[in-house]
Amino acid sequence: MNQSSKNKRKSGSASVKPEKQNKKDTPLVIKGEVRKKPSEDSGNRWTFLTNHAHVLIVLHREPSIVLREVALRVGITERAVQRIIQDLEEEGFVRREKIGRQNHYEVLTDQPLRHPIEKHKSIGDLLHLVSE
Repeated sequence: MNQSSKNKRKSGSASVKPEKQNKKDTPLVIKGEVRKKPSEDSGNRWTFLTNHAHVLIVLHREPSIVLREVALRVGITERAVQRIIQDLEEEGFVRREKIGRQNHYEVLTDQPLRHPIEKHKSIGDLLHLVSE
């Protein structure tokens, strides 16, 4: 140990690491526009609807939207959106069609919701409930 290290220890000064910035605290910046994350809008950290429902809602509103934009609107990663869309396709809630270089998503609104408590309602009922 060199002399300067000993002096620092004796003086009681400890090195202070800079505080890490939490990703949840950073605003989204898109083309110069700052957007709040969905959790900041309500001040809460949880919502009543799942990310699967949020992705369905976004795809229903804008069937030709790119996944990066879906991710930004829902507040999740693009990879998470890909997994969710794969789930929704496999279970028959979404149909994907390639048009040129872009995907077009069709939400199959006649499908019933999955949970026994809500299976008497359809995807279309849910989308109607939350539509603007």
